[in-house]
Amino acid sequence: MQWRERAACLHVDPELFFPISNSGPLLRQIDEAKAVCGRCPVAEQCLEWAVRVGQADGIWGGTTEWERRAMRGLDTQRAQPCPSDL
Repeated sequence: MQWRERAACLHVDPELFFPISNSGPLLRQIDEAKAVCGRCPVAEQCLEWAVRVGQADGIWGGTTEWERRAMRGLDTQRAQPCPSDL
């Protein structure tokens, strides 16, 4: 069984995890998505995958695209792939 098959978000509307902004009313959407991740048994694997493949959009493993960019030390608008994926 792959980690995605055990994810808490498996039966949640995917749009919840792809807010179009990080301010205003969409902060509530981000919080709701992170709450799903907070009870997910595979959140760590999800985050590892998102960082490894350079996933630039959405909430993955309880992190926003901006948080993942900061984790990788990127300050550019678009995340770049990890060198190991090239």
